[in-house]
This record gives sequence, C-alpha cells and structure tokens, in this order.
Amino acid sequence: MRANLRLLPCLLVLLLGGCATMDTGAPTKTAQATSAEDLYLRGDFRAAADAFLELSKSDSNARGHYRLRAAEALREEGDLAAAAEVLDGVRRKRLAGEDAYRYDLLSAEIALNQQKPEDALALLALPDSALPPALVLRRLELTARAQQATGDRFAAARTRAVLDRSLEGADRENNRREIVDTLAALDAASLKQRGSELPPNDLLRPWIERALRKQGQALPLALQRPSRPVGTLQQDGSDRWSREGYRPSRRVALLLPSSGALKNAAAAVRDGFFAAWFNDSQSGTERGEVQIYDSGQSATDALAAYQRAVQDGAERVVGPLTRDAVGLLFEQGRLPVPVLALNQADNGATPPPGSVAFGLLPDTEGAQAAERMVSQGIREAAVIAATDDWAERAALAFRAQFESLGGMVIGEGRLKEGEVNYAGLIRQSVGAFASASSAGVFISMRPQQARLLMPQLKLAGVNVPVLATSHVYSGSLNVGLDRDLDGLEFCDAPWLFDASAGLPPRDQMLRSIDSARGNGARLFALGLDAYALMPYMDWLGTHPDSYLPGATGQLASDSFGRVHRLLTWVRFENGVARPVSGLTLGDGRMQ
Repeated sequence: MRANLRLLPCLLVLLLGGCATMDTGAPTKTAQATSAEDLYLRGDFRAAADAFLELSKSDSNARGHYRLRAAEALREEGDLAAAAEVLDGVRRKRLAGEDAYRYDLLSAEIALNQQKPEDALALLALPDSALPPALVLRRLELTARAQQATGDRFAAARTRAVLDRSLEGADRENNRREIVDTLAALDAASLKQRGSELPPNDLLRPWIERALRKQGQALPLALQRPSRPVGTLQQDGSDRWSREGYRPSRRVALLLPSSGALKNAAAAVRDGFFAAWFNDSQSGTERGEVQIYDSGQSATDALAAYQRAVQDGAERVVGPLTRDAVGLLFEQGRLPVPVLALNQADNGATPPPGSVAFGLLPDTEGAQAAERMVSQGIREAAVIAATDDWAERAALAFRAQFESLGGMVIGEGRLKEGEVNYAGLIRQSVGAFASASSAGVFISMRPQQARLLMPQLKLAGVNVPVLATSHVYSGSLNVGLDRDLDGLEFCDAPWLFDASAGLPPRDQMLRSIDSARGNGARLFALGLDAYALMPYMDWLGTHPDSYLPGATGQLASDSFGRVHRLLTWVRFENGVARPVSGLTLGDGRMQ
C-alpha cells in the first residue's frame, strides 16, 4: 500500500488540474472482453478475474484497466488479499478518469482490510463533485468505515447520515442500522453533550435521538419559537387575495382503523377532521374530496392502505395513526404522495421529504413542563410517573430537558397499578429536597392516580409546585373529584378550554358530536388540526418562524418535518381546570 500513498500527491494535483498527461489506455471492445464482463455480471467473479488478467497480458495499452477489473472481481469474490496483489501491479497515473477513482476506492478498501484506516482516509479525500454518483455512494460508505475504525464514531455516523439520503431498500435499512448502532456504542453522556452542541436542524440530531432512545435516554427537545402565523392575506397582483403558504388538495385520503382497539380513537380523529372540513370557510365550495381507507390492525395493513390511496389518485394522505405504522411508512423512503402522519415513528424515523409527522406526544409535554419549572425558578425536581409507556416517555423527556437547563432531578418514583398508599414512594422520591423554595414535583399519570397522590403529598408536608402532563385531566368537568387536584398545573390542548382563536367553541361541538367529549376530546382536536395543517405542510417545512394556531396548540414544523406543539397551561381551582396563561414559548416566556 506504500505505492498507493506515494501516488496521492499526484492525485491531488490532478484534481486541481495539474498532473502530467495520462495515457487513457481505453480498452478495445473484443469478444474476450465482452465474455469477461458477462462472467462478472453473472456473479462468476473468480472466472471473471482470470479472464481480465488474460486480457491484461494481450492488450498492453489497457493493461491497467484489465488488472483493475480483475482486482474488482476478486473484491466481489471476497478475496481482498488477492485483489491487493493484482492491484499492486497497476500504475494509477496510466488509468483513465473513472478507472483512476475506482483504483483509489479499491485501494482504500484494501487498506481498511489491512487495518490501516488512516491510509484509507487519505485515499478517500476526494471531492464528490469529481466522482460519478455511484462512486460517491461507495466513497461515503468506505469513509464511514474508516472513520469508525479510527474511533471517530460521530464522524462515521454523520457520513452515513449523508449517505442515507441516496439509498433505498435493503441498503438504506442496513445503513440506518449502522448509524444507530455506531452511536449507541457511545455512552449516553457523550451523546447528550454532542447532541446539545448541534443546531436544531443538524442532520445528525435525529440519529442521536434514536441512539439515546435505544439506551432508554432522551435528548432535550429543540422547542420551536415561531413568531408569524401562517395564512397572511396577500394580493396576487390583481384584485384577488390569497393566503400566504396556502395550498389546498383536491383529493385527500384519510387512513384510520375501522375496528380493533383503536376504533374509538380513530372515530374521534375522523369526526374532528370532518368537523373542520364542514367548517372550512377558506376553501368555500371547492373543498377537496376526502376518502377514508381502513388502515387495518397492523403496520403492513396501513402500508397497503397507503398504496391503495396512491393508486386511487390521492394528492395527500392523512394518517396512519399508530407509531409502528408510521415508522414502516417512513422507512419506505421517498413517498409518491406526501403524508401527514398522525403520530411520530416508534423507531425515530423522520418523515421523507414533503411529508410531516404530527401527534400528541407525551415527550413534548414533559419537555414543556421542565421549561415551565425552570422559568419559575425551580432548580430541583422529583419525578413521579405511572408505569405506562407514555408516562415513561414523558418522565424521560422531562429529565432530559430539566437537566439541560441546569436543573437536577433528585428523586424518582413509579406508581404501580392498583397501589393506593403512596407514603413510601413520596419519601423515596421527594424526601431529598434541599430547599423547598426552589423545588417542584413533576407527575405523569391518570386522573385517578393523581387524585390519590395530591392529598398524600400535602399530608407528607410537600407544599411545592406540582406540574403534570395532560393525562391528569379527564377532559370533562368533574368538580367533586377534581377538588383533590386543586393547585395542580398541567399543559394541554388549548381548544379543550376555548383558548384557541378562530376555532368553533368546544361547547358548540359537544352539542352535536359525542366524540368531542371526555378522553376523545384531544383526539378530536388532533383531527381538527390535521385538516388545518394540510394546506400549510409545505410552507411550515420551509418557514420555521411560522406557526398555525391550532386546537392542540401552536403548531410549527422543524427542518425534519416533525410538527411541534406549544401548549397552554391550566390550573385546577375549586375542582375546575382553568387556563392560567397563554402558550409557553421555548425560552420560558409566556405569550
């Protein structure tokens, strides 16, 4: 490999336009050459290598080309040692354009096989603009392997993240697995530190999030700080007015399950979507056609429903509803019809270009609770949560956000199903407060559990602010039971408390639509917002300073197509949940 390194300076000069004139050594198309290439295409690589070597002996003008092809065939056979021997007899400066670059790539792979990653990186120091697209992908893959071999896992993951944009099928799946595994081999502290140093739109950020999730950890959320509402009226040069960023769709497919465990949840989303459709004053009589497709009981059912919708001519697809279905759909790569998914992918996959992911995420609520605590001067917190997946996710997001803002979680506890005496758990999680003046409690649980916990906290002498996720509120007025929650603050969808401008009041909907009540209210609001988001999907993705005032919160999209919600804060007073302020901005200020 020393010979290859000696040629590197010439390569660099050549790319700058300086090296000596080359003998192109263009091979002559002969029957023997065609036969050798046929052997290669059929996968008979050993025979192809022998044939190319014979050709190198008979065609001195193209000797280097045929020895390179022989070495490449041996590489495909898996015999890099033999490939190195054959390639050693090739003079790079006598190779024509693409052959020279393929020589460098094969030399780099041989160097990797010989455990010389630094040599490989030197050979791979080529500008992508100099390479054909197929060789760019191979250079990136080899570069990632070399970077990982030198111990620079972050650089390797970043290179693979760039490579990911151009791969499809099994190659993309394997590359994505490599990214996550490469990062997951690092400790959580290193991942969090590097993640916190990245700008919100850095392409490596979602992969660090996925790697941390694999370790049961979370990266602090980069909360959006939008300042401009979408849909500003503007004149188009004539007397006609239009809404900035508004792009309606004529044919929309709504993917929801019609049976099974999520039937009622899907019905609430559907009713909210059509309530918005009927109340749409912007589209007038030209409202698009909406067709419902049964997304079935599995992720593969949902993918099949999407494919049917595409075949039927849908211009936009709304759904599916479950995290695994969204994940499978996003893993397909670039989608022929844009999707407004009604959840985030369970595997952390980001939406393909043109699509967005929108859902009622407990992670968002946990992170915003942490932001609010810090804005109130709270620096120590105890975390008490149920054992459900959503509660764990909220608790994890709270801790990550709180610690990133300088707070310290001093104790944690989990409420077991059916447990009613929380005295021991309170001592374990809250008893370590150093100063009640700068302490608070974060909880994530169902109303029944919160109604038991709050009085027991007071009996234990814990008189500090308690903040919660929306799960503590049943969605219905229940003064008698909810008096036990007095003083508790939680974040929630503003529409449930008529705190959303420009939307029909909730009381008006309750009179005619049962699914807008109780536990279905937030899903109904999700349906309202899904319809409102559709015309602005493209705009929000390219204008991070814009937001849509929605039923579930103030909606904005990050550069990865993930819709974020800023929620309203509510406090129980005399058994009634009442808004206490506007939406929480990302820096803790109130709007």
